[in-house]
Amino acid sequence: MSISVEKLYKVFQDPQQPEVAAVDRIEFQVRAGEIFGLLGPNGAGKTTTLRMLATLLRPTSGSASIAGHDLWKNPSHVRRSIGYLSADSGVYDRLTPREIVEHFGQLYGLSRSQVRDRTEELFEHFSMGAHSDRLCMHLSSGIRQKVSIIRSLVHSPPVLLLDEPTRSLDILVARTVTDFIRQARQRGSCILLSTHDMNEASSLCDSFAILHRGRILAQGATHELETRFGGKSLEQLFFHTIEHDRGVPRVSK
Repeated sequence: MSISVEKLYKVFQDPQQPEVAAVDRIEFQVRAGEIFGLLGPNGAGKTTTLRMLATLLRPTSGSASIAGHDLWKNPSHVRRSIGYLSADSGVYDRLTPREIVEHFGQLYGLSRSQVRDRTEELFEHFSMGAHSDRLCMHLSSGIRQKVSIIRSLVHSPPVLLLDEPTRSLDILVARTVTDFIRQARQRGSCILLSTHDMNEASSLCDSFAILHRGRILAQGATHELETRFGGKSLEQLFFHTIEHDRGVPRVSK
């Protein structure tokens, strides 16, 4: 397994509120050459899960490994093995795309020639030639998202953690991104994709988990779940599962 998650649990403490788990003992595995989707509405726990796997948040309990590295014992090895795309592009306004990507390449330990070659390869793939040397403050949200994606790929990581990768992109840019995700799967990358876009999930994901209120309600291969739930489409299955769970009282741990 390239990603293995066991009983991952995260509680955010708020003295004025009852204790509620943002991520509630979830378990899943993702293999190399597979796209696994985390599907859920806003607030379901998708971003919290990805942030823990990216070593940006410490879990309350549970365990996980990425590319054979224990998340808590070897966080630096985990970070070198992943490309993490956050929901917020977070690019630096006063730098150009080229400066940002080259800086991150050097942080990952690539040589100057490796950074230069990889940057040119990715800029060509994402049609960034006209934008590569403009300050990011002057770029559209779609182009800034491209910069964020390229930054996460510069070190050719075997594992990709993608949080809403096509959010706010126009249809042409979104198509470029989804095509690249498919190509990464063909090259053997292990991909964990967070989304609430049913069309995107249906077209990209080999398997998925439906996440709601921090818990996994259903998971498995796309075709297996559709069969198990009486031939429902992914969208029908999603809404059926979420609506049913909304009627179940939530118990604080």
